[in-house]
Amino acid sequence: MTLDITKSVDIIETMENYIAKVRPRPEIRHQVDIGYEIKDQSVILQEIRPSFRNPTEIQRNGFAKTIFVKDKNIWKVFWQRADLKWHSYEPKPTVKQLSDFLKLVDEDKHHCFKG
Repeated sequence: MTLDITKSVDIIETMENYIAKVRPRPEIRHQVDIGYEIKDQSVILQEIRPSFRNPTEIQRNGFAKTIFVKDKNIWKVFWQRADLKWHSYEPKPTVKQLSDFLKLVDEDKHHCFKG
């Protein structure tokens, strides 16, 4: 199931404002950058950087993920462990708003999202 158009517009606006705030300085973005992807009902924050083995290849690695649960009107929160699988963020597995998810990622009290 995908998000409806109204919800998608709100998500894009929220994410674009967030990314504009947290992106690295323009002069280093070719080395490391921050982006996001909307896939079905998920929003995935990504680190964007050249591959270590092949610097001409750009990698997009997810580090925080949230999934909208329409019938409960909540966002589930996930982080990616070393096993490269998404795990529920147990200190706070759900939030009410997408902005609450972004606050959790920024605070990163348990060093799950950014290491």
